[in-house]
Amino acid sequence: MSMSDPISDMLTRIRNAQLVGHTEVAMPASKLKASIAQVLKDEGYIEDFALREKGGDKGAKKELAIGLKYYAGRPVIERLERVSKPGLRVYKGRNDIPKVMNGLGVAILSTSRGVMTDRKARADGVGGEVLCIVA
Repeated sequence: MSMSDPISDMLTRIRNAQLVGHTEVAMPASKLKASIAQVLKDEGYIEDFALREKGGDKGAKKELAIGLKYYAGRPVIERLERVSKPGLRVYKGRNDIPKVMNGLGVAILSTSRGVMTDRKARADGVGGEVLCIVA
């Protein structure tokens, strides 16, 4: 059975892994998930991520492994929530992009120029779909 919201699944896996103190979490890979992981790495919320082949030669699936980051025994990511869902997409113009915790957090957007943070989207003057909020 196919998954209806793979990005929400990704965020939930990260959240659950941090709650139990795992250092790494793995999930099925996609280009969008890898782009989100790249933004999280650039912003310092995760250690690193890697794309791996899972399974044998025939029907090998790609897997995304994310190294989670902790500071003083607590997860660096305190809040991780999905904004735009398959049932209700949330698009914002360049002037309406939300600020998360007055700039302390990050909103991740999918724009015509790729996946980027709210700050970069404002600087580039583009809007897009608000995928999630990280703080």
